[in-house]
Amino acid sequence: MRLNPIFVKRAVAAVVAGLLAQAAWALEPFAVRDIRVEGLQRVEAGTVFASIPVRVGDTYSDEKAAASIRALFALGLFKDVRIDARDGVLVVVVEERPTIADVEFSGTKEFDKDVLKKALRDIGLADGRPYDKALVDRAEQELKRQYISRSMYATEVVTTVTPLDRNRVNLSFSVSEGDTAKIREIRIIGAQAFPESKLLDLFDQDTGGWLSWYTKSNRYSRTKLNADIETLRSYYLTQGYLEFKVDSTQVAMSPDKQGMGITINVTEGERFAVSRIKLAGNYLGKDEEFQSLITIKAGEAYNSDQVAQTTKAFTDYYGNFGFAFARVEAKTDIDRATNRVEITLVGDPSRRV
Repeated sequence: MRLNPIFVKRAVAAVVAGLLAQAAWALEPFAVRDIRVEGLQRVEAGTVFASIPVRVGDTYSDEKAAASIRALFALGLFKDVRIDARDGVLVVVVEERPTIADVEFSGTKEFDKDVLKKALRDIGLADGRPYDKALVDRAEQELKRQYISRSMYATEVVTTVTPLDRNRVNLSFSVSEGDTAKIREIRIIGAQAFPESKLLDLFDQDTGGWLSWYTKSNRYSRTKLNADIETLRSYYLTQGYLEFKVDSTQVAMSPDKQGMGITINVTEGERFAVSRIKLAGNYLGKDEEFQSLITIKAGEAYNSDQVAQTTKAFTDYYGNFGFAFARVEAKTDIDRATNRVEITLVGDPSRRV
């Protein structure tokens, strides 16, 4: 099992803190007559004093020593913290994390460098901030994800940390963007009622054409694929296929990470025609008026768009009588023996405004 780097880092810090605390517990209780801090370079001593729960005049205890170590590690400013005692003086020995002197990007043509720097600054990676490897790893992975979202799967990101004088480091992200992966094939398996080409014409994504350089329609996007699948499902529902479903979707990448193949497996089910449409619920004694608004026709294939248009017309008509919160639900009763469906429009005017 591969552990999350952040989890590992926190676990190690916890173990270190625990070991240090145990070392502190070996000291006998004593009255603290002074507190000193050693090892500071940039962090103010006041930051340390304000963070630890020990004051001059207090009695040193195991609990206070352990709490002090935990509090100082929690600041995120120190790599190491030790507590010692010398003739009634509590000595806090710290080793500061390196400070980031500069953050640089190279090879990033797809993204504006200033935008990237702002994004890093928002998570705590910026000039003058303490260097945190966990944050750097997180930033590197997020940068890769951003390139993947733009179908640039071959992108590589290398992070370099260069030590400088005065406990500083330079942080450099070197990016090799590679080419954008293109959709080479889209297949719809199980479609029999309609030609595959007709169904693929419904999609925003395709395998490219002479305008793809502008529309980028052949760039793979999971979000766009989900939208295309919903478009496919909606189309079948307007054509009478009430039980249409998408069984699975597979996306395969070529070995060179430059091409994508998409396979959508579907089950069409049977095509259902409307047997009858009836009303149920409270229609304010105006059933005939509501009936005249129905655009669904018995004998024709079930059409989800017509059902939606009719329910909207009903709720709008309720509004004419002051019922702005009316609800209309279309319930279907499928007869698989005859491939027919009965539609019941259940009306509830709710309260009058």
